[in-house]
This record gives sequence, structure tokens and C-alpha cells, in this order.
Amino acid sequence: MEKIDLNHKTILVTGAAGFIGSNLVKRLLNDLSGATIVGIDNMNDYYDPTLKEYRLRELENNATTDLTDKTDYPLNPSHPWSNKWIFVRGDISDKPTIDKLFDDYHFDVVVNLAAQAGVRYSITNPDAYIQSNLIGFYNILEACRNHPVEHLVYASSSSVYGGNKKVPFSTDDRVDNPVSLYAATKKSNELMAHCYSKLYDIPSTGLRFFTVYGPAGRPDMAYFGFTNKLLKGDTIQIYNYGNCRRDFTYVDDIVEGIVRVMQGAPERKKGEDGLPIPPYAVYNIGGGQPENLLDFVTILQEELVRAGVLPQDFDFEAHKQLVPMQPGDVPTTYADATALERDYGFTPKITLREGLRHFAEWYKQYYF
Repeated sequence: MEKIDLNHKTILVTGAAGFIGSNLVKRLLNDLSGATIVGIDNMNDYYDPTLKEYRLRELENNATTDLTDKTDYPLNPSHPWSNKWIFVRGDISDKPTIDKLFDDYHFDVVVNLAAQAGVRYSITNPDAYIQSNLIGFYNILEACRNHPVEHLVYASSSSVYGGNKKVPFSTDDRVDNPVSLYAATKKSNELMAHCYSKLYDIPSTGLRFFTVYGPAGRPDMAYFGFTNKLLKGDTIQIYNYGNCRRDFTYVDDIVEGIVRVMQGAPERKKGEDGLPIPPYAVYNIGGGQPENLLDFVTILQEELVRAGVLPQDFDFEAHKQLVPMQPGDVPTTYADATALERDYGFTPKITLREGLRHFAEWYKQYYF
């Protein structure tokens, strides 16, 4: 593994106004010294863009810069760490935009988190997934080929495991049976990255995230959608009659894993034939503690009441409906994250109750 000191580096984070991307940028701005962090996001309306604008304002507060649509800002000497934050409204599927970014900044480390997310949405809107997850990622790979980087880190997904029956899911398992287009695009990202690592000696690491949640998360995720519906008095639907299990991972744990992985790139080596051995790796980042959906809903309800989002006498049973499994869904996700622990000394630690408490408190503050 090749160690990378992120201080004084130029780092690209795609999907920087997204849930994971904005939390990563915030962490880098707080932790690093003398770094230039460039974020790009197309600010699409897959979910309410005002939430993305909110995340950008939070980054503005961390970077103590004026966040506008300009593509460059002066270094702010009043910021104690003097990191430079640059935000670009643009789409990674637009090749000239990506090429210009790499021409201008010559990135040392790239973290690709931009993607069209969501399993069910991929059934009705496949074009969005091809554009962002395939063409967009291809543009990033091509840019890394033409402007060599020290490390490309990119988001994969636990969805690549499809209907695998063996648990916990290991990165050694075969993942050839995706059950959604979203999963197929994420598996394709891993294959494309392997190809570019082999052909062009680009150190790349894919991270399979397991059900990420937390404050200012994606409204299409169950915990967020359930909260919105309960608040309106609507009924929430619990799939597979409550017999689903999810390996929920709090966003701070995901970010901690990303930051550690950024600092350790797969080593470049030559094989016996004199050609590069692909400097390529894939890791799971998951809690390793799959939770039954019914238990998850119970904890969420308790924390929403505790935070004052829902009244003390709220009738939960009247607002729950058990329904069959939905197309593209899987019954269980369960991460074997021992490789991450072995290579980077990290295992997610934040419990579901602790994480949902943070979410409920944020929800109260943001919406009330």
C-alpha cells in the first residue's frame, strides 16, 4: 500500500452536494492543511434540491468562503487551516466539463461519489443511470488516464451482491447476478476501474457502501421517507412483511472509511511479464450488524418521539402496513468488513439508535 499525505494535495470530490459527498468535504476542510478541494455536482432534482443547497451552505460555513456559482475563489487567510474550497455546478457525464477540471487543477486524489442513486428509480428512469453511472464514470477514468492521479476512490454499492444467499457478503464472493439496473451500473464501475488500473496503472479503490443514513440524508431512503409520512399522518409500507434485514451504516462511519482509504492507495507493481499488476482493490464499508426492518422502525419511532418530531401519544400501529417484496429489492444486506479492518484499521462503530437519534434531532431542527 502506498501512503498518501492529503495535506497540501488537490482533491476532487464528485457529487459534492450529495449526502456522502458533502459530509466528506466537510471532514476534509476541517482536518486538512493547505489542501485544495474541488467539488462538482449537477444539483439535479432527483430529490428536493433545497437540501443540496443546505449542504452547500454548511460547507460554506466550514470553508469560510463565499459559495457562488463561480468556479474559483481566493484562498481565505482567516480560515485556520487555509484550505481552498472550489465548487462547480456541472455534470460528470459532460466530458468537456470534466476534461477542463482536470486540465485546470491536475488532481492528486479523486473521489467519485456522483451517481444516480436508488434501486426503484432505476426501473422507471434507466437513462439517468446510464448517463451518470456509466458515461460519467468513464469520463472520470479517461481524465485520470490523461492526467495521472495518485489514487482514484469511487463509490460502489452493497447492491452488487444481488440475491446472494451467503452472508455476510464478502468481496471474495461472486457478484454476477444484479437484480436492478442500479446494481448493474455499480458492478460495471468496478469492472471499468479494474480495466483502467491494468491498462494505465491507475491506483483505484472501490467502496461498497451498505445502507448509509444520517442527518441531511437522502429523502428517498426509508428512514427519511418514513419520517415524512408519519408526520403527515400517512401509512408507511414495510417491505417483505418486515422480514428484510439491512446493514445500516451511519454517514460519519462511511466518511471515516473513505478518508482512511484515500490515504492508502493500492501499490503499483510489475508482473513477470513486465506489465502492471492492476493496483486495484474493493472493500465493503458496513456496520456488520444487520437490523430487522421492524426493529429499525421501532427505534426510529422512539427517537422521533424523543426528539419531539412526533407526539408522545402517536399511534404507530395504525400507520404501519406490511407489504410484499418490491422489484429490485433484496431481503438481506450484511457486510463482511474484515478486509477494511485489516488494511486500514477501521470498523464502523456508531449504533443504529445513536445514528437515528442524530437524524431525529437534525430533522427537528431543520424542519421545525
